[in-house]
Amino acid sequence: MKVKPMDDRVLVELLEEETKTASGIIIPDTAKEKPTMGKVIAVGTDEDLKEYIKEGDKILFGKYGGEDITLDGKDYKIIQRSDILAILED
Repeated sequence: MKVKPMDDRVLVELLEEETKTASGIIIPDTAKEKPTMGKVIAVGTDEDLKEYIKEGDKILFGKYGGEDITLDGKDYKIIQRSDILAILED
């Protein structure tokens, strides 16, 4: 199934955070924070947004922003432009 976000929304694949601390302690799933980092899968129809956000970009977004969806067993979020905090660059 293909998802095309509308207007100023972005479809993001969630990137999991490290499950182990620097000292080797494993963090259980129940204690993990919600992911706040993701990879852009699709950009909405807003032309201004398309100038800044591209498919494949890694972004930071608000912890409680967006709508959670599951497609083909994978977790995604649909996020509005206002919930995007930053684009991560290597």
